[in-house]
Amino acid sequence: MGVTNKRTLSKTRRKTRDLDQIKADLLSPKHLAQFKQTKAPEDLPGLGKWYCTECAKWYETEVSLVVHRKGKPHKRRVKQLREEPYTQKEAEAAIGLRTDNQGPYRQNKAADNEITMTT
Repeated sequence: MGVTNKRTLSKTRRKTRDLDQIKADLLSPKHLAQFKQTKAPEDLPGLGKWYCTECAKWYETEVSLVVHRKGKPHKRRVKQLREEPYTQKEAEAAIGLRTDNQGPYRQNKAADNEITMTT
């Protein structure tokens, strides 16, 4: 038995941290320290000394980190992080869910009762 779909295997190997996780790292140093403690320094490139917080990548040398920060992929990631992430309320509104706890049958019945005849 082997892997039936080799494309998904390679995609999950290069999985990096999501934007919301990186945003939490930037806002809270405690969150970033907690993530770094899960990695053993011996297993990381450059013994875990050079880390790009925005891209969530480790580098061998300080020179490679500086070159990375001048590059296009890093600048693209920084631009993505400047945007505000979507909230749950915005996501529900996009698919048509109502968040005001009133179903479609609970329309404003008072407005129907206030119709008066004018002659």
